[in-house]
Amino acid sequence: MDVNVIRLSHCQKEIFCFSVPEECPSCGEELRGSRLQEAPVSLPSPFTNGHKTSCCLLVAPAHNNLTRDFDGMSDLHTGISNTSGIVYNYTLGGVGKDQSGWERCISVPLVRPDMFNLLAQWDQYLDRFSVGPMWDPAWHRFDDKDHNCFTFCLQFINSVLATEGRSSLSRETFTHSFILPRMRRVTKYTALYQHIQRHQYYVVDRQGDRKGDSPLN
Repeated sequence: MDVNVIRLSHCQKEIFCFSVPEECPSCGEELRGSRLQEAPVSLPSPFTNGHKTSCCLLVAPAHNNLTRDFDGMSDLHTGISNTSGIVYNYTLGGVGKDQSGWERCISVPLVRPDMFNLLAQWDQYLDRFSVGPMWDPAWHRFDDKDHNCFTFCLQFINSVLATEGRSSLSRETFTHSFILPRMRRVTKYTALYQHIQRHQYYVVDRQGDRKGDSPLN
């Protein structure tokens, strides 16, 4: 998905495509800048380069996902980025510190930019947590259901919350509040992208005329 999806308006339609077509796919009129109801805009991609993030939970296709796609069926892998974009992630071999491999993932920011004290201590917290016996294969075995990459991430987040004097988050709360909304957007964006690849365009009535027609709403 290296090409950006753009959206433009014409003849009371919203047209999603990879480049501005010569003719409107809805009415056939020739398209020029002055004939567009508004300037084309590029849709923000739901994907992030995890190594350019800081203090985020990251979700990426698992290594056994050969297509490296978010298809809703393949396994996913999670990790936590430090302030330099190194991704700490728990696997069968213990905690890895990846400097590559997370270039296309979903990002959940965990620290606000104004939380200076936490930002200053984030790397120290992450280093200390990652060397705990819970993540040492000699002490605890990786388990797909009960002791996995997401267990590592959530327990780290809750350890930071406890240090900050705040309540912990359950797996269900964190998943429903922070991960599923982003996954739904990825699903919609991917479906839109694949439709454009097959048909060149995706055309719907303008949002003002039919609320909620935008595929990314």
